[in-house]
Amino acid sequence: MTLILALDFGGTKLAAALVNVGSRKWLRYERRLSPVGANASTDLEIMRSLIYSLLEDTKPAAIGISFGGPVDASTGTVRLSHHVAGWENIPLKALLEEEFGVPVDVDNDANIAALGEHRFGAGQGYDSLFYITVSTGVGGGWILNGQPWRGAGGMAGEIGHIVVDPAGPVCLCGKRGCVERLASGPYMAQNAREILENEPQRRGGLRDGEILRGLVGNNLTLLTGQLVSEAAAAGDDLAKEVLHKAAWALGVGIGNVANLMNPQRFVLGGGVTKAGEDFWRVVRQVARETALPEVDFEVVPAVLGDDAPLWGGVAIASMTIPNL
Repeated sequence: MTLILALDFGGTKLAAALVNVGSRKWLRYERRLSPVGANASTDLEIMRSLIYSLLEDTKPAAIGISFGGPVDASTGTVRLSHHVAGWENIPLKALLEEEFGVPVDVDNDANIAALGEHRFGAGQGYDSLFYITVSTGVGGGWILNGQPWRGAGGMAGEIGHIVVDPAGPVCLCGKRGCVERLASGPYMAQNAREILENEPQRRGGLRDGEILRGLVGNNLTLLTGQLVSEAAAAGDDLAKEVLHKAAWALGVGIGNVANLMNPQRFVLGGGVTKAGEDFWRVVRQVARETALPEVDFEVVPAVLGDDAPLWGGVAIASMTIPNL
C-alpha cells in the first residue's frame, strides 16, 4: 500500500488528507479553521497535529502541499502569505522533509489546483489548460503539454492583474481596472456597497438594490460576493449590474489569454463561479467576442471544488514516487 499525504494551507482553513495511490477516495481527511490572529507558527502546529492524527502508525511515500501565497516551487520555500503573518521565506519543504523523512513538494494554490483538475477533474485528457480561481482574489495556473508551467520566476498565471479597464477603480496592486478589482468576491461586495451608499435612491424599487439590502438587514458592511450573486439570481438589478461587470472583466481576460496562449480549456473554480447561469453566459460570450474567431477553446467549471488543492497535492507528490 503506497500512501500520499496532501496538505492545504489556505488563507482561513487548513486541511490534510491521506490517500492510497490510484484511489479516488480519501482514506482519512481532517480540516480546521485557522484561528483569528494566526501566524505561521500556529498554522504549522495545527497542521502537524492534523498530520499525526491522519498518519497514526503509517508513513506516506511522499507529501504534496498547496500554499495560499507565493511559493518558490524549485526550493519549496514559501515567500509570504497575504492572509497570515510570519510566512516570509519559510523553507516548508525542508522543514517537513526533515521531520517525516520523505520527499515533499510545495507550490502555490492556483498551480496546485490546476494540476489537480488536470489529473483528476475537468482537465482530464487535455494537454493544455488554464485554471482560474475566482474567490478572495483572482489567480491562475497553467498546464502546458501535460506539465505545470510556472514561468521564469514562478509568477505565470496572474490573470487577476491583467488590466481590462484602464480608467477603472484602483486595485490592491496599485493599477486600475484589473480583472481582480472587478471580479473577485470582496471587490464585488465593495462595488455594490459603494453604489448603495452613494446612490441610495438610485432608481428605486425592489429590483434595484432592495433585495441586496434585505439580505444584510440594511447593514452594508455585511455584503459579500456570494450575497451579490444570490441577490442577482433573485432579480435584483443592481446586483445583476455588479455581477455582469465581474463576468465581463473575467471574459475579457479569458479572451485575451486565449489569443496569447491558445489553451484547449479554461477551467474556472472558486466561490464566485457558483454565481449562476447568467454569470457563465456573460463570461463565455465576452470571452468568445474578445478572442479571435479562429481561436478555439472551452470555458468549463472546475469539478473538484474545495478539494482541488488537496488533489493537486496528490498529483504533485505522485510525481516524486518512482515507477508511478
